[in-house]
Amino acid sequence: MTTRASGGASTTLERAPQSEETSASTPSTPSTASIPWYLWAVVFASTSVVVGVIWDISWHRTIGRDTFWTPAHLAIYLGGATAGLACGWLVLRTTFAGSTADRSAGVTFWGFRGPLGAWVCIWGSFAMIASGPFDDWWHNAYGLDVTILSPPHTVLAAGIVAIQVGAMLMALARQNNRSDARLLQVLFTYAGGVLLLMMATLATEETAFPNSHRGSLFYMVSGGLFPIFLVGISRASPLGWGAAASSAFYMLFLMMMIWILQLFPAEPLLGPILRPVDNMVPPSFPILLVVPALAIDVIARALPRPTPRLRAWVTSVLLGAAFVLVLLAVQWFFSAFLLSEGARNYFFGADQWDYNSGPGPWQHEYWDGPLTARGLGWAVLIGAVSARIGLWWGDWMNRVRR
Repeated sequence: MTTRASGGASTTLERAPQSEETSASTPSTPSTASIPWYLWAVVFASTSVVVGVIWDISWHRTIGRDTFWTPAHLAIYLGGATAGLACGWLVLRTTFAGSTADRSAGVTFWGFRGPLGAWVCIWGSFAMIASGPFDDWWHNAYGLDVTILSPPHTVLAAGIVAIQVGAMLMALARQNNRSDARLLQVLFTYAGGVLLLMMATLATEETAFPNSHRGSLFYMVSGGLFPIFLVGISRASPLGWGAAASSAFYMLFLMMMIWILQLFPAEPLLGPILRPVDNMVPPSFPILLVVPALAIDVIARALPRPTPRLRAWVTSVLLGAAFVLVLLAVQWFFSAFLLSEGARNYFFGADQWDYNSGPGPWQHEYWDGPLTARGLGWAVLIGAVSARIGLWWGDWMNRVRR
């Protein structure tokens, strides 16, 4: 085993001696007993945060009036606190009470030692906590947000994404050190699905509404955003269909939020009220990412390791083109259905709008200009660059052992 250091922090990601929890003398069984409690805590934290974010957006669209102590905010910060406390405990235990194997299997920072994913979660927790007072001050000074990515929300989003990436890395490190870790593999793809959902939520204004799904901007933004994560997850997951599994988790999670939020009665409390609203406004139905994700799995899994640079770029072009063209094939027609009367029901939750959006024919029309050949070409090019980053990220994740 070799050890590399950068500055004062050891960042070795090669295979390290297993801790007492995963030593060779312990029989390896794919059961819940092989998953430490702190990993479950971080997965719960990641889930709680995303539930809170989607709930908070619905709260703004339905009720309007906002305080720091809304249930949605509590769900967000519960997740941040859970991840920070669980990972903080893990770092302290590893540093002061861990075995030699435990400490050697960690990453050093400021004299403390712990798994790489734990450090990422701790950073995310601090960022989320710092964003709370900032967001409260922002609302008091400027009122309601007019965009998802206001300055305090950007800090919050960075912390949330860090916790979700940290959850993936913690599952990944244990997965890469075991040969029978099927449950760990599922947890990794689930964490990837939650990360996909968070990224899709951040891009809500450009990608969520079916009214934009026949314009060039939607395919350029989607091509730049999703292949990074889908290709990376596919490359790092030992499951045969890692990208498709994460996409399925993303879709199922968002569909459940659509179904649950509609069950709660609510009414606007802040003017101007331009339309009657009597239940929590749900998010838009998820993009059919699972279909282009299947195409990515087929291509990415056929790529050998290590991969020559030229072949990686050629494959990235294929991945980018496959993602954009398959997404176009399915979303072009599905968006038309979501704008039709057939989707205006509880299952699809379509045609439900903010209380301060006046009714009009715009609800059932496409907003952006027609998709052009130039726009589609740019989407494929952007998708190729995104896929190349995803290949690099996935190969890096395959080497994570700490």
